[in-house]
Amino acid sequence: MSGAPGEDVPELAELLAIGDRVVAQARPGEQVEAVLVRGQDTEVRVYDAEIESFSSAQSQGVGIRVVVDGRQGLAYAASFDEADLVETLADARDNAAFAHVDEFQGLAEPDGVPIVELDLFRDAVLAYPTERKIDLALELERRVLDADPRISGLESADYVDSAFEGAIVTSTGIRNAGRETSAYVAAYALATDGDETQTGFGYSVGREPGELDVAKAAAEAAERATRLLGAVKPTSERVPVVLDPWVTAQFLSLIGWTLNGEALIKGRSLFADRLGEAVAAPCVTLVDDPTDAAAFTATDVDGEGLATRRNVLIDGGVLSSFVHNAYTARRVGGRSTGSAVRGGYKSSPGVGIQAVSLAPGSRTQAELVAGVGDGILVQEVTGLHSGVNAVSGDFSTGAEGLRIRDGALAEPLREFTIASTLQKMLLDVAEVGADLVWLPMSAAGVSLVIGDVTVSGT
Repeated sequence: MSGAPGEDVPELAELLAIGDRVVAQARPGEQVEAVLVRGQDTEVRVYDAEIESFSSAQSQGVGIRVVVDGRQGLAYAASFDEADLVETLADARDNAAFAHVDEFQGLAEPDGVPIVELDLFRDAVLAYPTERKIDLALELERRVLDADPRISGLESADYVDSAFEGAIVTSTGIRNAGRETSAYVAAYALATDGDETQTGFGYSVGREPGELDVAKAAAEAAERATRLLGAVKPTSERVPVVLDPWVTAQFLSLIGWTLNGEALIKGRSLFADRLGEAVAAPCVTLVDDPTDAAAFTATDVDGEGLATRRNVLIDGGVLSSFVHNAYTARRVGGRSTGSAVRGGYKSSPGVGIQAVSLAPGSRTQAELVAGVGDGILVQEVTGLHSGVNAVSGDFSTGAEGLRIRDGALAEPLREFTIASTLQKMLLDVAEVGADLVWLPMSAAGVSLVIGDVTVSGT
């Protein structure tokens, strides 16, 4: 959330007041939390210069969580009416009565970390006419088709935006509210040559429609699709690879998951009991920083109402921290890192990365390719999440990209797999690029040179 505590914005002050009335009903020995959310989302998909699908939805709701004697109960309603609030609180209490006792269960409490005020809301998202949002998706499709005669069509051309406002009030003393907006366009282009078809992805993200670069997204999608035409299977070998930023971001999301407190407690983290050890190359510094306003998922308050903060997970190759919410922090005898995440007002808080990125290096992707000499640029991976064992770290995933020969991009490659382990991949990072870019997800992309990866082709 942004702009906490939010009293100066009438809409947020209203949500806080509703939350105050809910938590004021807390009984002795009982903790009560009210999460109140209002949102508006628009999604447009076009095909062949026509609207294929369109949705514009408004939503609101309240989630009430009650914790008493180590038992937690949750209930929710899609209304702020007083009668519904009373009923929802009663339902949460009933649910708590049937829950299992967990001595670590409890709401977050103020920890003294100041909230970083972030400028994450744009009125323009709400003021922008629907017709112009549709026009952006149509323009994206048109620009992709006009980019190259080999572009035969698009799998998708989308415009998406979201406006969100919410508040969290607890009987433990947390009282914060804020609002955020986001928007992006994304296209999957199809390039055809004879019987061969290749795809390419392009996107642009921002806080409002006016910040989106449709021309860039279209050009990127077309170039990525056309440059793979004529692709062949590579021979099986062990080579250095350069991961495209889009691919790196997907790997960082997986690595970030292994560094959260829930994975640690459940014995599913690759890095359990390795704090203070070297787990990556010295050039690797991995940071989760939702207070970076450039991040698509930036937020200044986490899912429990605590201030978010910059958490260094890997510092110069050394594992320095896991991310925690209040519950997982209690389980390990530590403190929350402001990393509670929620799927919405209907869910209790989980824990996870919020805006993870690698500290960038100083060279462009072209310079990294030149430095590799001979290897492969991996432009896209398929089935990554299903191809990774999150417990052992082993992965084998389909890939496509371009051969690197004598320091330059050469013929396109397809239908090969790359395999290693997440642990070895981190240790084999040879260089991080300078081209850090935030994507419409909780991880930033950057070109990454991995010194030794098994490639399986012919």
